Amino acid sequence: MSEDAPHGGPPPPSVVRRMTGRGREEPHRTATPLELFFDLCFVVAVAVAGRELVHALAEGHAAHGVPGYLMVFFAIWLAWLNFTWFASAYDTDDVLYRVVTLIQITGVLILSAGIPRAFDHSDFSVVWFGYLVMRLALVSQWLRAAHSTRGAERRTALTYAAGVSLCQVGWLGVLFLPDRAKPWVFLVMACAELAVPLFAERNWQTAWHPHHIAERYGLFTIIVLGETVSAATVAVQSALEESEELGELLPMAAGGLLLIFAAFWIYFAVPIHQHLASNRQSFLWGYGHYFVFASAAAIGAGIEVAVEQAVGKAHVSTFAAAGAVTVPGALFMFLVWLFHSRHYKRGPAQQLVLPVSALAILACTFAGGSAVLLTGLVASATVGTGVWLSTRNPRPAEA
Repeated sequence: MSEDAPHGGPPPPSVVRRMTGRGREEPHRTATPLELFFDLCFVVAVAVAGRELVHALAEGHAAHGVPGYLMVFFAIWLAWLNFTWFASAYDTDDVLYRVVTLIQITGVLILSAGIPRAFDHSDFSVVWFGYLVMRLALVSQWLRAAHSTRGAERRTALTYAAGVSLCQVGWLGVLFLPDRAKPWVFLVMACAELAVPLFAERNWQTAWHPHHIAERYGLFTIIVLGETVSAATVAVQSALEESEELGELLPMAAGGLLLIFAAFWIYFAVPIHQHLASNRQSFLWGYGHYFVFASAAAIGAGIEVAVEQAVGKAHVSTFAAAGAVTVPGALFMFLVWLFHSRHYKRGPAQQLVLPVSALAILACTFAGGSAVLLTGLVASATVGTGVWLSTRNPRPAEA
């Protein structure tokens, strides 16, 4: 046994390593325990955002709740996105890197605490401060990368540091401008945030790892779907404690579970890392996942609303409660096809499975109290159809 690993385990991390790109061809690149811990802390933020969406929809305030949810979820997703792509390219896993990442996690938790105020009162002060903590840590990482590199790679790191800093200043608009201007500030700043990587990497592409990135997105999908399962389970449990309407609740629980299982199956049916050859493919795929993640998380909120409506706790119609499930469910099916799985579909039959399924799920909205169960059955049929078509036209993966 070595002195570095007296008990046979891995050696302790170095205090500081030179922060250079890890390489896209690095073998056996997988998510680290620190990245998994980072993702786990986002469960809190996703859960809080979903809970606020449930309250808004259950009270019939969809016009306020949906835009608020999309804005808050963008903040959650962007924080995760910034860390994920940087870590894929420059994770040194030394002591300094770990400490700075833990600081970023602290910012995530502060952001989570501020979501209710942002959602209910358009008060983004706590969210902004949480972002400040995360951004200071992230900028320090980019500056560290710039210090360790030269030439075009160094300019790219410095551009990232400057762009992220300027955007953080720009978000001050949501603190000081009138409420009616905040949606426009959000749109402008969201575009600015998404433009930073496009501008920074115009001459040098950071060394993110395709398989690692695909795994990281897959893990976040699991987190979002897991939170959806948790939210739906708690909703059914709470309803059972206050009502004996098993005839309505059990079909809803079954339908919701089938929908979530199908969503998992469909997303992980393709080896998407083979598609991520360069920034040209990865930017559209990576940015499009904002809508994929948001719709997946909203499914759980929708199931909660449907359950509350069934036991008389939600002040919305049966049609509206059904739509709270079918709309995000249909969006998830279509968006997964659009951004993710269509790259591996062969022929018109396979290409049409998910778009047609999305339309069929939307049609389930008119099924009244049976909408959730019917939606789950349609989603299950989608998986079955995909598997059957893949056996007729074999390929590495399909659903």
